Amino acid sequence: MSREIPTAFAIGEALRIAMETDPDVILMGEDVAGGGNRPDGTDEAGGILGTTRGLIKRFGPERVLDTPISEMALLGTAVGAAATGMRPVVELMFMDFIGVCLDPLLNQAAKFRYMFGGKARMPLTVRTVTGAGMQAAAQHSQSLYWITSGVAGLTTVIPSNAGDAKGLLLSAIRSDDPVVFCEPKGILFLSSEVPEGDYEVPIGVANLVRQGSDVSLVAMGATVNIAQQAAARLAEEGLQADVLDLRSLEPLDEEAILTTLGKTGRLVVIDEATPRCGIASDVAALCVDRGFDLLNAPVKRVTAPFTPVPFSRVLEEGYMPSVEKVLAAVRELF
Repeated sequence: MSREIPTAFAIGEALRIAMETDPDVILMGEDVAGGGNRPDGTDEAGGILGTTRGLIKRFGPERVLDTPISEMALLGTAVGAAATGMRPVVELMFMDFIGVCLDPLLNQAAKFRYMFGGKARMPLTVRTVTGAGMQAAAQHSQSLYWITSGVAGLTTVIPSNAGDAKGLLLSAIRSDDPVVFCEPKGILFLSSEVPEGDYEVPIGVANLVRQGSDVSLVAMGATVNIAQQAAARLAEEGLQADVLDLRSLEPLDEEAILTTLGKTGRLVVIDEATPRCGIASDVAALCVDRGFDLLNAPVKRVTAPFTPVPFSRVLEEGYMPSVEKVLAAVRELF
């Protein structure tokens, strides 16, 4: 059985299931509990976008912990908890804040299993909101998943819909390695089919969401919806597009990318992040390195420009990838 619910609700459902099935799972973050213990019964804030609402009343303050406004303290505590047998889920409000707490991730969590010869575990999940589209301005709108994807020892995943968000989060929480779980603003309040009950979506496996033979559109997170809309427009023009949802940025499903490229010979990759050192550039490099003989045209990238995210709604809309930008890139290939 399944039903349509918003992605934010699906994330909350995954957290509830994980905490019900494993008493070692704890939730930590700023305002994840809020007013849940108030004698007047006022419901808690549930985090920056309400995804954890209801959990403190169900599991209590020993498993749902509000933390001080100190991302370094939050991540440092969580790394220590994971190293000593707990399975913490950390809510880092916006990925923009990762610079404040990068050391616990970069030098501790990511290296722990390796430096102990595989004998230690680091079952840490970091949930964080990414992307533009809500006029949150330059310090709360970045897509910085290229940073964590480039750190050996960290896993980074990014769902494009509610059903994948629930299954990927359950996989992340149950992993014995540290996982950064990106929650794109552009999908949090979009509804899609979500199966009931407990299930997992495998990490490291891309999903082909539309079949085509003329061009491949490779996307991630909120840009998958853009790719699907572009594919529908292209179909009206007689061009059939493969749409590949990466779902996992590290590990990256390289074989799925090369398979769709081999099928169509033309590839456009769509990424909310800026182009320098990004996932779009990584995918393009892979296609040239391992798929050069498959290419019938250059790889095209549709990304944000190499600037901070603007606050102005008009400028922000122009900053983000769009259907029209994808169509323009595809037409250049033909």
